[in-house]
Amino acid sequence: MYFAKKIGGLALIAAMLWLTACSGTPEAGTEPKQTPEQTPVHTQKPIPEQAPEQTQKQTPEQTQTAQSAVTTESPQETETSSTGQPQDLEGLPPLVEEAASTVMNSIKNKNMKQLAAWVHRDKGLRFSPYAYVDTKNDLVFTREEVEGLMNDSTKRVWRTFAGSGDLIELTFADYYKRFVYDADFIQKAEIAVNKGLGQGTTINNLNEVYPKEQYDFVEYHIAGIDPSVEGMDWRSLRLVFEKIGEDHALVGIIHDQWTP
Repeated sequence: MYFAKKIGGLALIAAMLWLTACSGTPEAGTEPKQTPEQTPVHTQKPIPEQAPEQTQKQTPEQTQTAQSAVTTESPQETETSSTGQPQDLEGLPPLVEEAASTVMNSIKNKNMKQLAAWVHRDKGLRFSPYAYVDTKNDLVFTREEVEGLMNDSTKRVWRTFAGSGDLIELTFADYYKRFVYDADFIQKAEIAVNKGLGQGTTINNLNEVYPKEQYDFVEYHIAGIDPSVEGMDWRSLRLVFEKIGEDHALVGIIHDQWTP
């Protein structure tokens, strides 16, 4: 009997120990709680702060300036004065040298519309193949006629050839090649205002027909083209403008060259 009680007591103690052990074991599926020291610290790299866009409030003047910097302005057309003559972009009449330069470029480029814009509204434009201006036989054209001359197939008599006396019977396009832009006056010519540079055997009566009190002329002169002929192939082209106040209107294109 004593032995049975002893065994029962030992069994009771064993059961109590087993219960104590079970109460300290974490339940299945339950994660153990971590101490602050055990809890991993996830540190993220600091994202660099982006500087806020600097937006400055623009004044109306600054806004207008910025817009003009990216806006392409259309070219202004050449103005015309009350006399109908071209003016520069500021509305001022060009100097005679500037007028002559524009006219010469028009001639070189065969821009008859631009050339016609410079022609005198009432007197038209006279073409003289040689230095002597023949007021009876030189051909004169109005503005409207000048504009269409290059495409005009009409053959006209432009006086006679120096030396042979044969008629100069040509279309304007052929006359242009022979008695207007027959040398590179833009690149190679010496330029003078109201001063003659080329002088041949033909009488030069420019100042009689176009007196200096009323007219200006600009001469483009090439002393020679082929060195082997020693200057016997010189050329001149004289552009004659009537002075209308501060304006200039083209009234004459005089070709000159060496003649026998």
